[in-house]
Amino acid sequence: MSNLLRLACLCLAALAAGCATPAARPLARTPLLLVSIDGFRADYLDRGYSPALRSLATEGVQGAGLQPSFPSLTFPNHYSLVTGRYPDHHGIVDNAMSVPALGRFTLGNRAAVSDGRWWDQAEPIWVTAQRDGLKTATMFWPGSEASIHGRRPDYWLPYDGDMGYDARVDHVLQWLDLPPAQRPGFVTLYFEAVDSAGHYEGPDAPQTDAAIAQVDHALARLIAGLKRRGLYDRLNLIVLADHGMAATPPAQRIFLDDLIDPAHAQVVSTGAIAGIIPAPGHEAEIAGALLKPQPHMQCWRKADIPARLHYGGNARVPPLFCLAQVGWLITHNQATALHHGKPLRGEHGFDNADPTMRALFVAHGPAFRPRTWMPVFPNVDVYPLMTHLLGIPAQPNDGDYRAVEGMLEPAAR
Repeated sequence: MSNLLRLACLCLAALAAGCATPAARPLARTPLLLVSIDGFRADYLDRGYSPALRSLATEGVQGAGLQPSFPSLTFPNHYSLVTGRYPDHHGIVDNAMSVPALGRFTLGNRAAVSDGRWWDQAEPIWVTAQRDGLKTATMFWPGSEASIHGRRPDYWLPYDGDMGYDARVDHVLQWLDLPPAQRPGFVTLYFEAVDSAGHYEGPDAPQTDAAIAQVDHALARLIAGLKRRGLYDRLNLIVLADHGMAATPPAQRIFLDDLIDPAHAQVVSTGAIAGIIPAPGHEAEIAGALLKPQPHMQCWRKADIPARLHYGGNARVPPLFCLAQVGWLITHNQATALHHGKPLRGEHGFDNADPTMRALFVAHGPAFRPRTWMPVFPNVDVYPLMTHLLGIPAQPNDGDYRAVEGMLEPAAR
């Protein structure tokens, strides 16, 4: 391949799979690539639709599952993975929040998602890595669109659900093709198809199996690209998920309208969990209605949420909080029982101790012991593992490096 053609390939936003085959280059520090497959329940790996992922797990480290932080939702857990803090400590306590000083936060509110004030209660790993001299790159990781503590990743893209998976993989490979002084030492990659299929079709649907296969094809492309570059055995790769998925039959709904007067409270979030802010003067009325025993749901004042959930101390948690029985959903009215006009046949956010909430964990690379099995461990432990692999100082966190160091080669501990 000519130098001119190689340069042209590197400049493309999405490289063709075989466009460049750069030779192995010396690496100052072993790079770390963190891949999230949103909603990939731990036992999905046994379904037979992900041969590339199965090969990684067989060669490297396979976990029985990651226990997500509570609540087992997308944004809270993605931020827990890169900060090592429980949501109650990093401030992203739900996918939907309402705070007088900041307004309303939802996943689709781009202004809120890119506002660093929502994220600055903890420092994500890419900020720490930058301060320690590493370049960083994020492909759609929650929080990476915001300036946090005055910093953004060196390379990042605003979330675009229409961006194809081949293009995402090729963009990551393009970052790894950069000259040594510009090349990121920490990179993230994100896929959402498995989560979307699980929500709309259910975790046991053939469409969810097809989504597993779709993401596995993208991982195979990534692995092939790493091998062509001589990076497959010289780069540490962690593939994980933020949470699992439980079936939620449409008949299993709890309507808050049947319990409280909607005019007397603000319902901040619904789903597996619900946060409720009583209107002034109606605190006793709303609390009295919700705190009595309820079928398929338990509600607490925030100060009374069970300590094992590590939740309820943050100011962003509403004063009244409800958790549905696994398989049931809390909704506000008939309209909100639908998501984009469709019933949710699968959901997460439930008690993080439930096996259906367990998330995928697989790791491969020179630091990891081959053919190693790990029992279930909390996802906050991933953060101290990653800071150790990168050789950067860990910020205050809720994880425990000692619980996961057994997956590493003795020389890497």
